[in-house]
Formats: sequence, C-alpha cells, structure tokens
Amino acid sequence: MKKPTFIISCPIDTYSGYGARSRDLVKAIIELDKFDVKIMPQRWGETPWNFCTDHKEWSFLNKHFIHKLEYQPDIWMQVTIPNEFQPVGKFNIGCTAGMETNVCNQEWIKGLNRMNFNIVSSNHSKHVFNDSVWKEVHNQTKQEMMVKLDKPLEVLFEGFDTNKFKVIKGKDIKEIKLTELQESFAFLFVGHFIAGNDKVNDDRKNVHGLIRSFLENFKGKKKKPALILKMSGSGASYTDRHRMLEKIDQVKKEVGGDNLPNIYLLHGELSDEEINELYNHPRVKAMISLTRGEGFGRPLLEFTQSKKPIIASGWSGHTDFLDKELSILLPGKLKKLDRTSVNKWFIEDAQWFDVDLNAAKMAMNSVYNDYDNWLIKAKKQGTLNKENFSFDKMKDRILEIFTNQNVPLEVASKVKFQVPTLKKKDDGIKKLPKLKLPTIKPTSGNE
Repeated sequence: MKKPTFIISCPIDTYSGYGARSRDLVKAIIELDKFDVKIMPQRWGETPWNFCTDHKEWSFLNKHFIHKLEYQPDIWMQVTIPNEFQPVGKFNIGCTAGMETNVCNQEWIKGLNRMNFNIVSSNHSKHVFNDSVWKEVHNQTKQEMMVKLDKPLEVLFEGFDTNKFKVIKGKDIKEIKLTELQESFAFLFVGHFIAGNDKVNDDRKNVHGLIRSFLENFKGKKKKPALILKMSGSGASYTDRHRMLEKIDQVKKEVGGDNLPNIYLLHGELSDEEINELYNHPRVKAMISLTRGEGFGRPLLEFTQSKKPIIASGWSGHTDFLDKELSILLPGKLKKLDRTSVNKWFIEDAQWFDVDLNAAKMAMNSVYNDYDNWLIKAKKQGTLNKENFSFDKMKDRILEIFTNQNVPLEVASKVKFQVPTLKKKDDGIKKLPKLKLPTIKPTSGNE
C-alpha cells in the first residue's frame, strides 16, 4: 500500500482571501503526512500574483507545484467558486469559502453535486447551500426538475496561526507606528470597499454605513475617538488609494457640519506580522464591522487574539466564533440586494443583512465609555477562540472530515508487470539423429 496522490487546484500564490485559505489548507494537508500532495496554482480574478515567492516562509510549497495534469490523481480537490468544480480525480472534493447572502444560484448547486463531497468555511454557508432549491425544466424531456444539494457538505473553519496572531506589548511593535493618529482611542475596520450603489449604501462590507454612523454618532462631541480604515478597493495602487479617500470625503459631505471625528486610511498590503502589530497597537482599542454578510470573516477571528472588544453584525459566517455574550453582535434585518451588487456570485433575488445603525451607534458609545467592562469579555472571547479555532484544531478537523467522508488514506501500490524469462529445459528426450538424405546418382540409359 502507498500514499494516495492528492492534487489540489487552488489560487495558492495570490494575494487574496482564497489564496490565504488555500495556503493554510494545503499546509495542513501536507502536515497530515498521509498523502502525496501536489499543487496546481490557479489565478484568482485580478489579484496580484507571486505571494509564495515574496513570503519566504511559504517557499516550501514550491516543491509541490505542478503546472499540468499528466495523470488522474487518486484524490482531486478544487478551491474555488462551486460552478467551476469538475470531477477530475478518482475521488473529488470541492472547497469554497461560502456565501454572504441567504441564497445561491443554481449553477453553484450543480457544481457542488459534481463532487464526492464539499467543504465550506461556516455553518451559515452550509445552511445557505442546503436551503437553496431551484426548479428547472429539462431541455429534452421538458419535465420540471428540482435543483438541490445532493452531496455531503462539511464545515471547516479557517484556523489562525497562534504564533502570528497573539497579544504583543507596545515595545514589540516595530513596523506599525500610526504616527499621524492624534487620538488615544481608535476603532479599527479591516476589509475591502466592495462595489455597490453608494447612494443606497449597498457595498457588501457596508463601509459607507460604518463611516456615516461613526461620523453622525461622534459629530460635535468634545471628546471623540478615531476610526482607522485598513481598506482598499481593488488593489494597492496610488489610484486606488485616491479613490478610497474620495469615498470617505463623499460620506463626510453627506453628514455635513464641522467638528467631525477623524478618519484615517491605512492603504496597501500588510504582512501577517504587521497586521498583528496593528491589532495590538495601544491606540487601537476595538474592531468594528457592519458587514452585510461574511462567508467566514477571517480578520474578525484574528483580531480576537488581541483580546480587545469587537462590534459586528449579528448574521452570517463570523457568528460561528463570536459569542453574543462576549462580543457585541448587532441586530438588523435581511434586505434585498440593490441591482448594482448583483453579479456572477450574487443573484438578484438574494438578501443580505442590513444592520440597525442606531444600535451600532449605541454599541460604539458603550465600548468607548465602558471600555474596561468590554475588555474583560474580550479576553474571554480570545481565550475561547484560541482553544477552538487555531490552525492545529483546523488540521484535526480536516482528518475528521476525511474519515467521515471515506477519503482514501491508502491505495494499492503499483506492481511492475514483468514477463518471465523463458529458458530451455532438458525434458529427458533424446535428440533424434539428423536425417541424412542419400546421394542421388544418375543411372545408365542402356539398362
């Protein structure tokens, strides 16, 4: 018996959330030491490339890279959106981050059904895929069919590295200085300003709503906190930074008036170590996210390890690891997406979360004015998540999932077929004498 060949097709070398998920997943599967792991790097949208080259700690993955498929693998895994899933191996696994809305399109369900089983990041995503049911008319028979998930679906959270995300003291913060920050208390948001209709406040991360509610809440007050936006639009370019600043100014004009609280933009790529320094900066006191939906919410999980308070929407993936007694989970209601947010991922009939902005303002005030009380709860939240959502716990969960779904952990060794050498064997039969023909002589014609 030998280790099965395990080929993983994923955007492992990209600067993206799917890239981070891929790297952690591949690293964990390699460390299980039960498979012969190969990686087929794939592009992911317009995100930058060469992450593994730029970050030397991931260079060990290079020896596992292959760039074309020369044989059918024992196990095939794809990390991407489900409509791209294709069963290439003898055993096939689909892995996707999940859904930020309450329903997914039918092509995604069809993709999930092509695999032996599938993996998502949160219970929210699992429920969305299981609950998404569509009617479809067969092209040939014209009979109405139900399109629904028929294959098993497992939840695998995105475990964080406890060596990278942890409490550090101010003296150990080397790179993130925040020298322009005037305030001693700052709320932090981490995420992208994703396209949507600004006029109706329909960007998925709800950055527009966050900025507006923060400005309105602390406008005119003598003592005010700051808001730090670790944010970009589509990249790390100067043009993208300028566009983000314009969006912030736009919301300021909407609120109007003088004596507004300060907002700081932190733009560009940061390493995990730099992000952890940002989380632990003594002036960064809490994280806030009014997101409309998360497949998982990785920055929120990472931030819990700073053991500082979190304010977040009370819906979608991050509720798996944010306890309602230890973090502030905001109320709200589901609302239909604006047409500007509909794309190949989000369908027109889908809904996502609309945070109660008045509740968000009250939460900001509570954390700002009663910080020590929330700090006690945040420490408990951080400890709880370290115990249950670490990278090592994720690795244990992978093995549990593979066992549950009968992923082959051994395959028969290939035996080389060898034709035996034929040898002459004496069977005891005496050789017959060589037949000698008589010499033929001409006869005389007179006889």
